[in-house]
Amino acid sequence: MFDSLFGTANAVDAAAAATATTTSLNIEAFAICTVAAVALGIVLAFAYMFRGRYTKSFVITLAMLPAIVAVVIMMVNGNIGAGVAVAGAFSLVRFRSAPGSAKDISFIFLAMAVGLVCGMGYLGYAACITAIMCVVYLLLTLSNFGQAKSSPDRTLRVTIPEDLDYNGLLTDLFAQYTTYHELVDVRTTNMGSLFRLTYNVGIAHPEQEKAFIDEIRCRNGNLEVALMQQAALHNEL
Repeated sequence: MFDSLFGTANAVDAAAAATATTTSLNIEAFAICTVAAVALGIVLAFAYMFRGRYTKSFVITLAMLPAIVAVVIMMVNGNIGAGVAVAGAFSLVRFRSAPGSAKDISFIFLAMAVGLVCGMGYLGYAACITAIMCVVYLLLTLSNFGQAKSSPDRTLRVTIPEDLDYNGLLTDLFAQYTTYHELVDVRTTNMGSLFRLTYNVGIAHPEQEKAFIDEIRCRNGNLEVALMQQAALHNEL
């Protein structure tokens, strides 16, 4: 590159010839790489849909992404000017969608890697990568690998009348039935006539959950009591 900027005319001609050589692309090789990238993208899309929630738009994107990346790599193909243009074009793209789950992000990176390998012409390696990663994903999904053990942590929601002071109202029950408790939310409801309290609690004895709820009902006048699994963001990175 520096020879083309500061060198002689012969160096400029040599650089231009090298660029022309690297940017030449056989139409048959282009078609084969693109079709292979699409096929491998469809395989990745089927693997992603296995035992998971998905949307049609994301699955279609996942199927097309390897081919798109492969086409970009084949078009650049060592051309510095094209590489700079592609980098500038991608820098203009602004992603405004909500962050995806860890599974979504991993499959996007995998699809880009497969497309990159296809664009470089290593179709056998791309097929091996797709097969190995899909098999690994299916085996890990079917196994208990990484699965969190059943946790006694719960979210407790209690509704009380406005004339009750919630400070210390359930302290003795928490000491008896929980390992810890934390008040995370207080809000009014029913035109301000009721308070709705939200706690994060650890159940000391899971078999006594019903007794715990019955004790709370005696305190809050048999209003609504909800004991549920804590919302864990287990799909995010």
